[in-house]
Amino acid sequence: MIYVTRLNGKIFALNPDLIEMMEETPDTVITLTGGNKYVVSEPIEVLIERVAEFRRRCGQIYKVEEE
Repeated sequence: MIYVTRLNGKIFALNPDLIEMMEETPDTVITLTGGNKYVVSEPIEVLIERVAEFRRRCGQIYKVEEE
């Protein structure tokens, strides 16, 4: 899960495996595979880095379980 911030300042966790698309309109809109859309305050570049970090953490967990 990654944390994102709604425009009203509320923080929530989002499953990055469900992200289908992100666009800036100028606010950042995240569209999930189920069609739900969320408008968040983070720019796309920050979200991409959070997703990449999430994937790195998942890879580390997987490697530990393999050993």
